[in-house]
Amino acid sequence: MNWTLLVLGSVCLLVLGQDAFVHGKRNARTVTFSRAARGHGHSRHRRDTWTGPARFTACKSPLSPRDQALLLSHTHETVFQGDEGSSFTLTWVGDGTGVILVLSTLSAPSDSFYEGGSSRLYRSEDYGKSFHDVSNAIKNTFIKKDFGISAGPGNSQQVILTANLPFTETPGGVIFTSMDAGVTFRSVHLPFHPAQAIQFHYQEPKYLVAISNDDGLWLSEDFGNSWSKVHEGVHTFTWGSGITLFFSSSPKGTVEAARRGKLILRRTQDFGKTFTTIAKNIFSFRYIGGFLFTSVMEKLASPRVIYVSSDQGDRFQKAQLPSATTEQFYSILDGDEDMIFMHVDNPGEDTHFGTIYTSDDRGILYSKSLERHLFSSEGKSDFTNVTSLRGVYFTNRLEEDGRIRSVISFDRGRRWSFLKKPENVNCPDSSKKCNLHIHGEHSHFIEITPMLPLSEPTAIGLVIAHGSVGDSISAVRPDVYVSGDGGYTWWGTLRGPHHYTILDSGGLIVAVEAHRDRQISSIKFSTDEGQCWQIFNFTSHPIFLAGLASEPGTKSMNISIFGYRPDDDDQPMWVAVTIDFEHLLTRECDEQDYVQWLAHSDYDSDPETDGCLLGYKETFRRLKKLSACRNGRGYVVSRQQHPCPCTRNDYMCEYGFYLHENTSECLLQPDFLNRTQYISLNGELDDLQNTGYRKIPGDKCEGGFSPPRREGKDILLASSKSHSVRPLGMLVLIVVCTCVGVIGLVITAALIITSRRINCRQRSPAYRFSALQLQDDDLSVSNDSRPDGKLNGFHVQEDSDDELIE
Repeated sequence: MNWTLLVLGSVCLLVLGQDAFVHGKRNARTVTFSRAARGHGHSRHRRDTWTGPARFTACKSPLSPRDQALLLSHTHETVFQGDEGSSFTLTWVGDGTGVILVLSTLSAPSDSFYEGGSSRLYRSEDYGKSFHDVSNAIKNTFIKKDFGISAGPGNSQQVILTANLPFTETPGGVIFTSMDAGVTFRSVHLPFHPAQAIQFHYQEPKYLVAISNDDGLWLSEDFGNSWSKVHEGVHTFTWGSGITLFFSSSPKGTVEAARRGKLILRRTQDFGKTFTTIAKNIFSFRYIGGFLFTSVMEKLASPRVIYVSSDQGDRFQKAQLPSATTEQFYSILDGDEDMIFMHVDNPGEDTHFGTIYTSDDRGILYSKSLERHLFSSEGKSDFTNVTSLRGVYFTNRLEEDGRIRSVISFDRGRRWSFLKKPENVNCPDSSKKCNLHIHGEHSHFIEITPMLPLSEPTAIGLVIAHGSVGDSISAVRPDVYVSGDGGYTWWGTLRGPHHYTILDSGGLIVAVEAHRDRQISSIKFSTDEGQCWQIFNFTSHPIFLAGLASEPGTKSMNISIFGYRPDDDDQPMWVAVTIDFEHLLTRECDEQDYVQWLAHSDYDSDPETDGCLLGYKETFRRLKKLSACRNGRGYVVSRQQHPCPCTRNDYMCEYGFYLHENTSECLLQPDFLNRTQYISLNGELDDLQNTGYRKIPGDKCEGGFSPPRREGKDILLASSKSHSVRPLGMLVLIVVCTCVGVIGLVITAALIITSRRINCRQRSPAYRFSALQLQDDDLSVSNDSRPDGKLNGFHVQEDSDDELIE
């Protein structure tokens, strides 16, 4: 679930309640495909053609006739005859079961009041090679499109379908429950109408929670057979540790409490029999990584602040972060039990950027990690955790000139740097700072790319992403790039946008070209991490591509291609093509196919510290690029860990300090010079400024470097090095230069003000994806530019008091 909602105040920004408390993550078990009304391709903002010369050549080769015939014999096509559904929702049930449930939905027009809406349910138990219509098992009931199908966590084979019934005509809703992966279903009449998806407990699927359309909180302890209403006026809820359930509610008689920061945060640890109020006057809350966060306005009309608890809400401590006004917001980008990444929006209306802070292991003290972090007006952040290699994150930042550039961190946000240019890609002739820039969620939202960056924990070091090479991100059709070492080096692998997925724990990559205006009939696959691709023509009857589907976890070697083609009456007809690669890569990998790989190695450093990250080095047993064999479903990632001595790189700057670019030392921020170096944490004084450093949360280094303790005068001296007394001549020169600079700034400001008055009084900065392309690429965010609120493919969020839930 994506928890991004609108903040309220003088302008609309994007937050959870009032703060975007978590960056939304896609449910890997469920994916929805949609088609155009008549099968003539998706709507698009720009033509589906190339712009500019190719800067690298993708390695592609056709299959041998033998392999082509072999794969064709294990390619299975299902045509969903007579299915007029406008969308297909696929849900994988269990782990390794091969069971897929597909919900086809045709929504009724908004003025028909559910008349004409219909759905079908299909089931496959062989990884999509065949599908069977099982709509009769649910009495052909119309199932909700938005949250109609949910599967239990882990290896559970429990499924819930939520019927779409007019709540004004029936006293309660209907769900269908299955405990055998959809073979049979049981109909259950509810005493309420669900307002959102029924939520499973993350470990025990028999425990269910739901919110009704009249804001009641309902609980079931027996997999939906019986329900009890435990609270009224509930806004949001989340499971905590064990059976702890947190939820926010409105005090009785209040109106729009969430918008005014008047919510109450409550907790139940016995399925609603008793409640404890743990916080008042909150805007929103979130539980992540064992930390419970609340956004609070301490005084009327004062900026919001964050409070955090690490003991399930028994005690809260004020987080040391900049406060956020009604024109700003907080967003938790990522987090675990060791550390939280928090975005704090910059002051001002529609800045579209802010600062990333990283927490200590208590989630209380925060240090600056990255400034000018892009957070678009649509509530999209490109912050990405590379799950295939420990400690790696990349994101995009908005430069002062409006360009968007990508940065990467290999040490959990301690340092950020630009991505290296791939060796096989040439830079544009006019490029001055040539780097690789990655397209993230913002580009995906505005349909520049069909997919987000992809990495999997079982495919060590492998990252696949859309990107462009140059001074900044280009808004024309991006290419596909692959990294095999977690983002240190990259390789230009496929020209143009693609859908892609990882199979066989990284031993196989599959990709399909993403065309909006023409059909496809071939698929590409690589067994060498994208160095070269083979092309397989899977059908003689091309289809419009809707998307790819593969079992979560990368263990499978089956890929399903979903799309549609016109039938005899020129109506779109859904088609699924499943290819089984297990019969092509028949050889099981043996010991000679693997190599020992030291992660985070730069090959030039001291052997004792080479590969050391967060206090230890990891050596993985991974498949050689040139080994065309099968890892198999039983493959387990093998790693060896060795501790490292502590170095300066194991420490980040303490709260109130910043990392000096020239000296790589942590210096006290100027605005902290006259502030106390102690802070009260849980009733005890904590000395924050004794060294200026703190070990990165989760770091396991031993011995070695230890930051020296600083006294107060040493801190002041270190922080004022760059402001020390200079000779008189130097001071005179500084004064003269300053005066000239001030005069220049005044003239520049006057010109800028005049220019802005002439140019429609734009409030928002321009997003310049590239200065090298056509006018299409100077993407400005402005509501004044077009009546529909769009400019060159960018959607602009209109000012509104309505919540935007993604």
